[in-house]
Amino acid sequence: MFRFMVGALQYATITCPKISLAVNKVCQFMANPLDSHWMAVKCIIRYLKGTMHLGLCGTLALVHRPPPLRAFCDVNWAIDPDDRCSTNGAATYFGPNLIFWRSCKKPVVARSSADAEYRSLAHVSELLWVHTMLTKPGVPFTSSFHLL
Repeated sequence: MFRFMVGALQYATITCPKISLAVNKVCQFMANPLDSHWMAVKCIIRYLKGTMHLGLCGTLALVHRPPPLRAFCDVNWAIDPDDRCSTNGAATYFGPNLIFWRSCKKPVVARSSADAEYRSLAHVSELLWVHTMLTKPGVPFTSSFHLL
């Protein structure tokens, strides 16, 4: 039953990515789940049930000026007590709308917080891709990048 429920939660992360980290954590115990892992799965399901009415909504941008293309990224150095790997996240907004986001755990342990921040700057390449996708068809915009 544990594997079935975790598999269903993995499928749910496609449309509800905010539970990805929690689902990833319980997936690590598929071979030998304990009662505490089952309780964590139930907690995730209760969270989904309580937030079914929430979602992302698009908003119209003001037409008299070009909408800004803004990107934010942040990193937590060695935050996971199990393996000391860093996690980082990034979000890109076009005007008031979120168009791209990601959050991931790095496969290597950073030697310092500066090293972790430098690795987090890889989001710039993704921002350049979005910049190109907007520039080629001639979409007007302004841009900024923020490292939190």
